[in-house]
Parts: sequence; C-alpha cells; structure tokens
Amino acid sequence: MRPEDLFAGHPVASAVLRAVLDLADGLGDVETRTSRSQVALRHRRGFAHLWRPGQYLARPAAEIVLSVVLDRHDDSTRWKEVAHPAPTSWMHHLEVADAAEIDDEVARWLREAADLAC
Repeated sequence: MRPEDLFAGHPVASAVLRAVLDLADGLGDVETRTSRSQVALRHRRGFAHLWRPGQYLARPAAEIVLSVVLDRHDDSTRWKEVAHPAPTSWMHHLEVADAAEIDDEVARWLREAADLAC
C-alpha cells in the first residue's frame, strides 16, 4: 500500500501527508512504511507517524494526527497530548486541521526527531 492510499478520500489528510513528505525529503534517507492504520517515517527507527483518528473515534476533532517521537517533553501548546511510553522517548500528538499548519515549527520537530532516530 502506498501512503496516498491510506488517506484516499480524505482531502485534508492527503494534503497534510504531502506537506509532511515534502519536509521529509530534506531529512536524509527517510524510509516510509504504510500499514492499514498509519504512515511511519523512519531512519533506524520510527520518528513520525501520520494516522486518522476517524478510524478509531466516532467524532474525531481532526482528520489527521501527526505523532512525533522526541527524547524530551516539548511544552508547546500545539500538542493535543504528550505520552511518555519509554524512559527515553516522548510521543507528541499534533491534531492537524489544515496543511498550512505544517510550518517551520513542525519542520524543526521533525528534524529533531529524525536526527534522534538515526
């Protein structure tokens, strides 16, 4: 399955996917893995994931979520939720309503996450 296939029929999610993949082009040798539930961006390990909350929730607040793995808690108010699943990783969840939200701040988070995943 291609990344575009997962978000077919969901125009906001498709536009966000394109914006994130455009940023990923500048992050070195990024592998993209698509499953039935998400698109993962990886170096040696996964550092960002795009998924549709509508697959799991009846009334999601956003069409797509970008989850970014950092080695620290980032206190930006943009995050919907931050989880701490392992001693050295924090999963930051960003609900995205428009591709324009994939901005310079998101690019910095993705760069940091990608560098940590090498």
